[in-house]
Amino acid sequence: MKVIKSVPAMQQYSLAAKKHGKIIGVVPTMGYLHAGHTSLIDLVRAKTEIVIVTIFVNPTQFGANEDLSNYPRDFERDLQLCEQHGADVVFAPEPDDMYCADRSVWVIEEKLSRGLCGRSRPEHFRGVTTVVAKLFNITLPDVAIFGQKDAQQALVLQRMVRDLNFPVEVIVAPIVREADGLAMSSRNRYLSENERKSALCISRSLFNAELQIKKNGLAALGEILSSVWDNIREAGGAIDYVEGLDADTLEPVTEHTVAILIAVAAGFGRARLLDNILVKIKD
Repeated sequence: MKVIKSVPAMQQYSLAAKKHGKIIGVVPTMGYLHAGHTSLIDLVRAKTEIVIVTIFVNPTQFGANEDLSNYPRDFERDLQLCEQHGADVVFAPEPDDMYCADRSVWVIEEKLSRGLCGRSRPEHFRGVTTVVAKLFNITLPDVAIFGQKDAQQALVLQRMVRDLNFPVEVIVAPIVREADGLAMSSRNRYLSENERKSALCISRSLFNAELQIKKNGLAALGEILSSVWDNIREAGGAIDYVEGLDADTLEPVTEHTVAILIAVAAGFGRARLLDNILVKIKD
């Protein structure tokens, strides 16, 4: 497995691979890998000939008072996991190599990114779309994979690929959960033992919401969302949002909605946790 830190060296590697007809897959990450990340590597490994894992804690997607400086990092462990799961290359640039001091160009999505996380983190998705566009230009993938846990991010990036004509197939992989149901996240390490137990109310509430929608239909959606909200609040969560939206558009549910995304963002201690569930209501 190669470790590449230089932007030109990464581009040269990918260009050479493409000249030899190789199919390239990329797994963009911010490091501190867990089983959710390695499941993405495994999925891409099965579809491509060269797997590139990017490890880059992207400063432009963090707000002024967010956890950039304290974001968990363990590069050596990340390398071991990447190698164990068959990655061919780890691309790990430094911020100064990714962003010029006088940068003035951004990639901005103006619809899907407005609600949910975008409401409380107004510059977040500008940073996400810009860094992913840069990573696509550097690694030159045929396939890229993202996790469903960050459902809004996945939709925004799919829209970016469509609207800017990137020749990249985007795969959105299912959420990987701990045995007790907690969605895997690098930020779970912030949780104390008691906070982690309390945070289980998120996934439990979502699973119950799915059952209630399938049982009672859309007429009960407002009541179901209120129940999710109450459960998280009673467990001590600081709620950013609990919403049920059209899973394709992130707009309010209509008679044309095929699937509902029930999405939650809530804080427990230092950890801001995201989780969601997709409920199909039409074939």
